[in-house]
This record gives sequence, C-alpha cells and structure tokens, in this order.
Amino acid sequence: VQLQASGGGLVQAGGSLRLSCVVSGRPFTGYTMAWFRQAPGKEREFVAVLKWGNSNTFVRDSVKGRFTMSRDSAQNTVYLQMNSLKPEDTAVYYCAAGRPITSTMRSEQAYGNWGQGTLVTVSS
Repeated sequence: VQLQASGGGLVQAGGSLRLSCVVSGRPFTGYTMAWFRQAPGKEREFVAVLKWGNSNTFVRDSVKGRFTMSRDSAQNTVYLQMNSLKPEDTAVYYCAAGRPITSTMRSEQAYGNWGQGTLVTVSS
C-alpha cells in the first residue's frame, strides 16, 4: 500500500490546516490509519489514530480539542484537521497504515506503511 500525504505549509499561530493522506495500491478496507509527527531534533511521536473497525479516533493529549482525524472511504483518504495551531505543532507530519492491536496503536512500530511526510510550520 502506498501513502501520499499533503496539505502542510506555513501558518500563523491560531490558524488552521488540513492534512490529507491518500491510500493507493490496495483497498482501504481493514487498515487502521494514524498520523505521527517529528519536530526538529525530536523523536517521532503519535498524533492521532482512526481505527478501521469502528472508526473510533484518538488523539494525543496536547492536541485534544484542536485536531480531528477523519476519513473518506470513497476517496481512500484520511484527513487531519488542525485548528488553533501553536508553534509547538511545528513538525513533519506522517501518515501511516497498519493493523495494530489496540494496545499498540499509538506506537510507530505497529505500522508498516508510511507516507513521505508533509511539513507544517507554525509561526508565532
């Protein structure tokens, strides 16, 4: 399966961006999708996940109430809507696809398919 992320850019603090991740190469069905991010000089960290089976979504605490993950199955696309952006959200954002169990869905090791990343820069 191939993942193509897009939608990053430069935005002022308080602004919004919507990231997209198009899945191709295999049917979308059955994959749990996630977003991770990596800030300069830091390790990659979990941001959000959308479970295939029940479409439940979970986000990291620092983005709760600001980030929302969704999907459009007809378009084989998942989205990350990011509102009220802060400078600390600056990072390269990656989408990932896999079949993790619930206990591992926040771990990057649980995902075998990754997009190329899209850069989000939030200025203060």
